[in-house]
Amino acid sequence: MQTLIVYVDDASHALEQLAPLLAAGPGRETARWILVGCAPRVTHHVSKWVTRSARENWRGKWADKLFARLVPALSDTGDEVLTCLAAHPLHGQLDALLAEHAGARLIDARRPKLDDRAQLMPGRKLLALLMSSSSSSWLALAD
Repeated sequence: MQTLIVYVDDASHALEQLAPLLAAGPGRETARWILVGCAPRVTHHVSKWVTRSARENWRGKWADKLFARLVPALSDTGDEVLTCLAAHPLHGQLDALLAEHAGARLIDARRPKLDDRAQLMPGRKLLALLMSSSSSSWLALAD
């Protein structure tokens, strides 16, 4: 049985990324999926006004919604699914998971941050052109 550690922050994006691994075929080996939910960061401004317990409660509810969409899709193939919520820094948690599950493979199925900005501006393509001058930098947008 192969063990896969998967970082996720968006269920639909993760399912698109994991679709080739979920394809049932002859000789498909069963897998143990370890889903690590990477909740969005709370800004510094918000963290000053919200208690730590309220933030942890929100992270738990966020993770429950995320895993409610992912776990059935992964377990339908007969695979074992384990879930956990990411701790920061991620590399520390990854080291602990790799020590516990020797030979596990890491898959980063988180939504790219640049893609989020492009979706906020429908009809525009975000070009990664950074034009710098002596006083400032500009991000170029094109249709």
